[in-house]
Amino acid sequence: MAFSLDHVVIAVSDLETTIADYRALGFTVYPGGVHHGGVSHNALVIFADGSYFELIAYRQAAPDVRWWQVLSKAGEGFVDFALLPQNAARDADNARGRGLDLVGPTAGGRVRLDGARLDWQIVRPKTTDLPFWCGDVTPRNLRVPEGDMRTHANGVTGIASLKVAVADVARSAARYAALAGAGAVSGARVTLGATAFELVADAAHVAKRGEGPMSLVLRGSATKALDTKLAHGAVLSIAP
Repeated sequence: MAFSLDHVVIAVSDLETTIADYRALGFTVYPGGVHHGGVSHNALVIFADGSYFELIAYRQAAPDVRWWQVLSKAGEGFVDFALLPQNAARDADNARGRGLDLVGPTAGGRVRLDGARLDWQIVRPKTTDLPFWCGDVTPRNLRVPEGDMRTHANGVTGIASLKVAVADVARSAARYAALAGAGAVSGARVTLGATAFELVADAAHVAKRGEGPMSLVLRGSATKALDTKLAHGAVLSIAP
């Protein structure tokens, strides 16, 4: 499989408050660092399956950045999601060969609090119903650390499924087929790695926040909906 879910981006107003609230929800939160350029900083909630939440806040106004635009207009919550490619340049060429319009790879990165510099390559589809890609240049375990920080008091081990709000399910399904091949798509369901994506036509969500992630289910030992206020607008639930 060329792709797996890398991370889901949750934009928030205040990073330190959000870190405290996610810890109150039973998550282990790992401080990330400042992105290149200094406009934003983040923290990570990393799961045993290698996927993670990126909690991102802006240190200054960024009116040219879509995530900042959504945060400013619609409030905290999901703003994007990312796939992990096997090889960003090669996989982009393959997807372009299937008709997908892409931008990149372009360089990205941040500096960890311990001073380590992380570098990656970003590939972005032209539409936000599709995830962007984050392909590591430096080793991934520098960006997404391993060990005890992947263990959470609430028992969550990974991201099982993700609902994606789209304007037109058939049109988005065709784009996903161009992204990953027709075998990844069955109706409104897309399977990439160990994660299922459900395409949902939700005009109200699209009008407010644009196309993109709207809710997700985490793998855990018990069924539970998490407090949306403590999750800073992210609609999260846990299921066995």
